[in-house]
Amino acid sequence: QVQVVESGGGLVQAGGSLRLSCTASGLPVARSNIGWFRQVPGKEREGVSCISWTGGIIFYADSVKGRFTISRDNVNNTAYLQMNSLKLEDTAMYYCAANPAVSNTMCRPPPSSRFWGQGTQVTVSS
Repeated sequence: QVQVVESGGGLVQAGGSLRLSCTASGLPVARSNIGWFRQVPGKEREGVSCISWTGGIIFYADSVKGRFTISRDNVNNTAYLQMNSLKLEDTAMYYCAANPAVSNTMCRPPPSSRFWGQGTQVTVSS
């Protein structure tokens, strides 16, 4: 059974930082692409950043380039999203997903719902 769990969300002032963590079990994480997506009520889920299983391919949405950094620790089956210089518009529910399709120019969600975590809320205040 695949289980993906996010943590690290919270309330932060604009300009601040947060680090999200994603742990996964029930699948070979070291051989899995990992992605971070976010969603605001009433809007479609957006691909924020994705990393290939080798770490050699990384995608960032234009809105987060230069502020967010994705990384992974295959030994501990964990991926991270370091978010700096947070803006009000970064407020969203952030989801981690295993097995997204990823290239340097796109990150596509996995087709199966079983590869998704429950999400962690990030709220940026002024």
